[in-house]
Amino acid sequence: MTGEDYPSDDDKSFVSAKSSHDLKTETRFSPEEEASLLAESNKLKTEANSLFAHGSFEEAVQTYDRALSSCPNYLEYEVAVLHSNIAACHIKSEQWKEAIDSATKSIESLERIDPLPKPQNPQDAAKAKLQPQSAVEEIDDETAEKIEALEKSGRNRVDVQKIRVKAFLRRAKARSETGGWAALQGAYEDYTFLATVPNLSPLDKRTVQKSMADIGPKLEDAKSKEMAEMMGKLKGLGNSMLKPFGLSTNNFQFVKDEKSGGYSMNFNQNA
Repeated sequence: MTGEDYPSDDDKSFVSAKSSHDLKTETRFSPEEEASLLAESNKLKTEANSLFAHGSFEEAVQTYDRALSSCPNYLEYEVAVLHSNIAACHIKSEQWKEAIDSATKSIESLERIDPLPKPQNPQDAAKAKLQPQSAVEEIDDETAEKIEALEKSGRNRVDVQKIRVKAFLRRAKARSETGGWAALQGAYEDYTFLATVPNLSPLDKRTVQKSMADIGPKLEDAKSKEMAEMMGKLKGLGNSMLKPFGLSTNNFQFVKDEKSGGYSMNFNQNA
């Protein structure tokens, strides 16, 4: 199996770690309680991995859910791994909506550990180019705290990136299989992000490139089809409103001005 569709993102035993500054909005367990809950969660995850390997995808999802219930919800990395694994199960079962939801939850968990850079406006991007290449990346206190806790558990930002790539690949796959303008646009955006990820594996890079090439025509077709359907519905609504006056939308013709790109409306009584 490829890294994209195998759910066992991480089979290592996690070392319990307690952040030096607990988040006020979360209930934290004692180190002993946390270690016990995490051990139970990892045990269930291992069982679920085995179920997946034997093709028992529904049972695997149920077992991953039990692992989630045992895992302290503030351990975002472990939670992200489980949601990503669940997404893989749904993909195997062709449950696209569920796969999208699970992959999105994985991505959101990782975002709380190590947020992706916010898109820059043109002015900020220009300023960034003027900065020395050795400029240090700024990280806020909350993010720094979460990264510190992650590292104490034996993980780092490279591990986060690996799971993030898998979650994005799985969501993009599910979105592309769902079809339709919105889903295909979302898949294209996911693959566009993945194309910018440094050190992407050769296999994942080929998957991204091929998928983007395949989605392009499908996206245009879906857009044209849904636009035509929308215009048809609007025309039907317009006709129902104009009918009492003995008119229809056919009485109104829109003519494009090739110079300005605007439209003018002509009324034809006999249409």
